[in-house]
Amino acid sequence: MARLSGTILSDDESFKAQLATMLRTSSVPVIVGDDRRGASPDVAIVDGRGDLAAAVALVERLRTADATTGIFFVAASSNPDAILQSMRAGANEFFTWPPAKDVLDEGVTRTAGRRATSAPPQATTMVFFGAKGGAGTTTMAVNSAVEISRLSKRPTVIVDLKPGLGEVSLFLGVRSRYTLLDALDNLHRLDSDFLRELVVKHKSGLEMLAGSDLFDRPGPGDSSALEEVFRLLGRQYEYIVIDAGSQMNPCSVSALYTADMIGLVANPDVPCVRNAQRLLDRIGQLGPCAERVKILLNRAAEPYPIPPAQLQSALGQPIFHTFPSDYKAVSSALNSGVPLALSGNTEMATQFDKFIRRIIDTGAEGDSAAGERRGALGINRLASIW
Repeated sequence: MARLSGTILSDDESFKAQLATMLRTSSVPVIVGDDRRGASPDVAIVDGRGDLAAAVALVERLRTADATTGIFFVAASSNPDAILQSMRAGANEFFTWPPAKDVLDEGVTRTAGRRATSAPPQATTMVFFGAKGGAGTTTMAVNSAVEISRLSKRPTVIVDLKPGLGEVSLFLGVRSRYTLLDALDNLHRLDSDFLRELVVKHKSGLEMLAGSDLFDRPGPGDSSALEEVFRLLGRQYEYIVIDAGSQMNPCSVSALYTADMIGLVANPDVPCVRNAQRLLDRIGQLGPCAERVKILLNRAAEPYPIPPAQLQSALGQPIFHTFPSDYKAVSSALNSGVPLALSGNTEMATQFDKFIRRIIDTGAEGDSAAGERRGALGINRLASIW
């Protein structure tokens, strides 16, 4: 199911923080953006606990600006006069503070249903996260992104989220004058034209938003701006691939919230299995994100340090796809700056082709069960897959 964009209009920071968490973990994830931008959100929450007249006037302005925005009015109590005024002004939902999580979820679901019939589909987002450093997360992200661009022929972008040591540009053999920080620091003027200036295009057709050169950014203070960047990318691209590294921090959590699929990259060894167990627990605490995790076993070669069956038992879920151990092919591709999909016929290239066909093709044959052969994401973004 497509994600929604949202904004919370209030001067109360605790109000905004509590509702932002509820929206991000709802059954239909909402990317909470900067309310200073001019773009109309899918969901707007208006704080009506104080000045009722001012809040109602704000609802009227929002409704005039966009007839399709889902407007949620939050009042201190279920005062009949407040309910009547807010609904006449154009609010879609009325809640008393604090709203129950399930009641708010129902409102978000209703809004998503209305938007699905009137708005174009948003991008499909794939986040690659490593069970530990050196597991091959960037290899998975870059080669998957190249394959998506090659096979789908749809606008695709890869975002390097790792601060200081991001390697996506090296894997692609391209240089960029701009980085993700230029997007984060220029939200006030970040539109489709400016965004096109920030990305660099690879010969495969894939576009890249390069990683930061600074070790302390993007940092915790950038997480909300990062969600806004993802929302804007979703309006310009059909596929977004994110290399989120292997550190669980506010920025990587923001990426996980936006994901349609989380590729958890692990090797068949004890440290990876232990870390993967902990990461699955943590991702499970974030809400619906857990339903989107796919285990990607990288560098799998016999004799396995830990057999795949034992690994699956330890993690409590199946391995979605297995990639062989081919140091020569991977290192050659990295050193030449030519992705595996474009560097020749190798077993690794074949596996990336099979993996992405499972993700985006409706008739992919791969090693999936029959019920999954419709594609793990699918061009039509079928919610039933998740």
